[in-house]
Amino acid sequence: MPPAQRHPTMADVAERAGVSTSTVSRTLRGLSTVSPEVRARVEKAARELNFAVSRQAASLVTGRTGTVAVLVPTLDSWFMGSALSSLAPLLRAAGMQLNVYEIPDLAERTAFFEHLPARRNADALLVFSFDLTDEETARLDDLGMPVIYVSRHVAGRPSVYVDDVAGALHGTRHLLNLGHRRIAFVQTAGASGFSFSSNERLLGYQQALTEAGVPLDDDLVVSTRVGDKRAAAEVLGMLLSLREPPTAVFAEQDEVAVALIWNLRRTQIAVPERISVLGFDDQPLADWFDLSTVAQSPSEMGREAGELALRLIDDPGADHQRHVVLPTHVLPRATTAPVTRPWDEGERHAGGEGTRGGGA
Repeated sequence: MPPAQRHPTMADVAERAGVSTSTVSRTLRGLSTVSPEVRARVEKAARELNFAVSRQAASLVTGRTGTVAVLVPTLDSWFMGSALSSLAPLLRAAGMQLNVYEIPDLAERTAFFEHLPARRNADALLVFSFDLTDEETARLDDLGMPVIYVSRHVAGRPSVYVDDVAGALHGTRHLLNLGHRRIAFVQTAGASGFSFSSNERLLGYQQALTEAGVPLDDDLVVSTRVGDKRAAAEVLGMLLSLREPPTAVFAEQDEVAVALIWNLRRTQIAVPERISVLGFDDQPLADWFDLSTVAQSPSEMGREAGELALRLIDDPGADHQRHVVLPTHVLPRATTAPVTRPWDEGERHAGGEGTRGGGA
């Protein structure tokens, strides 16, 4: 069958270009051992025949799949969407495909680590926002490919992350510099093993208070669920029923901060006049609510992780312990302000009761 009536092969390209099939292979793989003149002839012949190297064929020759795998706990988050939206075009520009493994619950997580589907289907694996067990980390070490941890520092392995301790420390200092001394910290509770900050933001908060000579108070550290206004109301009920309520609240994520503000305003507690609220992330939601926050950039994190993955694919021995630490910075907006006056007894109990009754 003549070439025009069947799919063209590498031999057809070689015949048209007047070179060997091995030269065609080396040219289309982008190797530098091919002269510019020969490369131009081969590429011209491939275009005229509409020839494209299949990934399966390329894998047999190079030992690579042309794919980067990503392991994520969820796709339904601002953080993941921003990181993947910068990672995907970077990989496409390098001729790589992106394969996403979403494991949102413990059952799927167990199945993933039992079968490791990425083993023969990727050249590198990016692991986003997981607190892995030692056994799980060891399983990934045995994959035989570069594994990069994203939004998490893992000792001895390549990682791309922000310094959550420093970010929370600077955020707490912002509130301290405004005169606040009763500062609550609201953590996010979720499924075991899935985390964006572990306890590092709490450590930064505690470090800032200790440096300022402010005693740590366990009653001011509470947990709530992301996206749950009733849970936020219950948290406020606890905080505002304390003998000495906080004059500021530092929420571990912007979504939690917004839920707190919603409940405070619903019970007519003015933000920031009576209580300041600070978030962490700088999601688009923060801008809409004019929320003071500690900003990070998941888009930059995705790009850095992709670039590191490409380097390790080309040279698996390089940067095997490299850590890329990205900055955070405080963005003061309209939800933080200097302390005006402490809570009096009447406000304290009215605020607590009103908030407990204001669940959504």
